[in-house]
Amino acid sequence: MALLFFVLVLTFIQAEFESVSASNLLFGPKQVTGLVDGSVSIKCFYPPTSVNIHSRKYWCKESTRRCYTFISSNGFVVKDYKDKASITDFPENGMFIIKISDLKLKDVGLYRCGIGLNDYGLSFKVKLEVTQDQVLPEEAQLYYAEHQKTVSMTCDFGVQYASYRKYLCKMTKTNCYTVIDTYGNVEPSYLGRTLLTNLDAPGSFSVIMSQLKKEDSGLYLCGAGNYGADGESKKLDLHVYEDGLTPVQQSVLNGVQGGSVTVECHYNPKENDTLKYLCKWKQRGCTELINSDGFVLDSYEGRLVMHDDPENGTFTIILNQLEKDDIGYYWCMTNGKGERRSSVEVKIVEGQSSLLTKKQVRVVAGSSLTISCSYPCKYFTYQKYWCKWKNTECKPLLSSEEKESGLGVSCDKDSRILSLNFDQVTPTDQGWYWCGVKHGQQYGETVALHLQVQGVPLNFEEASRINEDLSKIAIPGINPVNRNSPLDKANQAAESETSAGSHDENKNSVVLLATLIPFGIVFLLLITVFTIKKFRIFRNSDLVSVGSYRTNISMTEFENVRQYGAKDNAHMEEFHETQMGKKDEYSCTSSSPKEDGKSKKPKREGLKENSPSVFRLRA
Repeated sequence: MALLFFVLVLTFIQAEFESVSASNLLFGPKQVTGLVDGSVSIKCFYPPTSVNIHSRKYWCKESTRRCYTFISSNGFVVKDYKDKASITDFPENGMFIIKISDLKLKDVGLYRCGIGLNDYGLSFKVKLEVTQDQVLPEEAQLYYAEHQKTVSMTCDFGVQYASYRKYLCKMTKTNCYTVIDTYGNVEPSYLGRTLLTNLDAPGSFSVIMSQLKKEDSGLYLCGAGNYGADGESKKLDLHVYEDGLTPVQQSVLNGVQGGSVTVECHYNPKENDTLKYLCKWKQRGCTELINSDGFVLDSYEGRLVMHDDPENGTFTIILNQLEKDDIGYYWCMTNGKGERRSSVEVKIVEGQSSLLTKKQVRVVAGSSLTISCSYPCKYFTYQKYWCKWKNTECKPLLSSEEKESGLGVSCDKDSRILSLNFDQVTPTDQGWYWCGVKHGQQYGETVALHLQVQGVPLNFEEASRINEDLSKIAIPGINPVNRNSPLDKANQAAESETSAGSHDENKNSVVLLATLIPFGIVFLLLITVFTIKKFRIFRNSDLVSVGSYRTNISMTEFENVRQYGAKDNAHMEEFHETQMGKKDEYSCTSSSPKEDGKSKKPKREGLKENSPSVFRLRA
């Protein structure tokens, strides 16, 4: 008999325990109040598992013996509720809503919203009040979140409170202690996992809480001003549920100085095009360090990479060259529909990086180079790689079997050294190189090395020297400084504003003209002098024909020009050939047409030595 009694007690305790555990998974308002002839809406939240989504939802009223169903998602409605109650399920949100209208005082009582069977499934107790007062008490806004996940709560108090202090506090029996505010105050237990951000609308803000714990459940107030004094506030009721299926996430990452840490972040694979980023938490905000659009904060150049895995809905952030300033909290963020967020704390501990290499290497361009990275035995089976950092990514370089273009990676497993070989270093090889390990799709430790290329190849050097020598050659009569100044001023003008640019351009034109005009005048003078000289030489020469040979010959080359019968008048009306005695001798005479046939003696008085005459000699 005693044994039977003991079994019954254990059964009762187990049933009560299961009931309490089950009730913790369902969440709703503890109390709702409506006006007579008015209506109320009751939201009940549940874990969106497949079983819960496809199970019956119900609303029942408790009595001394059982909970009588008033309405269910199967289509059942009690007679008195036929035209005044409805139940709607939103499985994508893990929520169903019961609406009750035409409230009467007899509707007051203790109810349950539940899933499954009335007395054995998930349920949550709700007290319904009906009043004739015109002012209803404020009801808390409900938030339902999973353990270790994130919840975002929004508050809006209007533009009149835009300049007020914004805060979130958690209610106790006697007070409301500050969780976070815009003055930088943060409750130690919420440090690094709570973020308050002002929204675009004046007077509105959001509070994000990550790494949720069971003890975070409770009643909160978000407000503008000061609690219990000036300003306004509203109630927020947060319930954190734990279904036992959520994997434990690593909330703290330990790294050594000079080493690295790897942060794994999650997002909805269906929203691969959403922006993903990592930010460092501060008491008054979160500074973005890297995002999937290619942005990297300048001070983190060569230290951060992002690896995206759309198939698994994860993106991995690697931060290396750890320093004391890197200690703190980091947030994984997305701007997708679900806005998945998570936070992790990074700590620096004593120790040495497992991967060892030089921090910096200097090499002359054109020479060969080998940089090495040593790894311990624990990474013997891991995939080892060298990669060159570029913007937000670091893609592994070729292995030794795929060596090409003078670059290759080799691994000496006996000495546990991974080497990166350059046949001939070029200026484009300068930058950050990472040595790292990888196990499957999981990225492990990394260590960074900076390669600095000094000088340039010989052909570049010769070209530079030739250009430099050419720039030193000055044109006679032109000041090299003045010759180059218009270009320099034009470059300065291109970088200034439009008005200033126009002024400088006009000034440059004046300087250019002032430089070129003297040069042009000198050139024209030289051409003029040369032309005059050539013309004078041509005037003082005569055309002489000897057979087929013709040339210009000056009369000054003859000792006595008179013996050749030159005429006093060089501008004769007409030339005639007159035989002078010998058959082959001719003289030039002139006469009018009327005087043809009459011979005249040639005049020799007043003959000038330099007077030009034309002689035609025939053999």
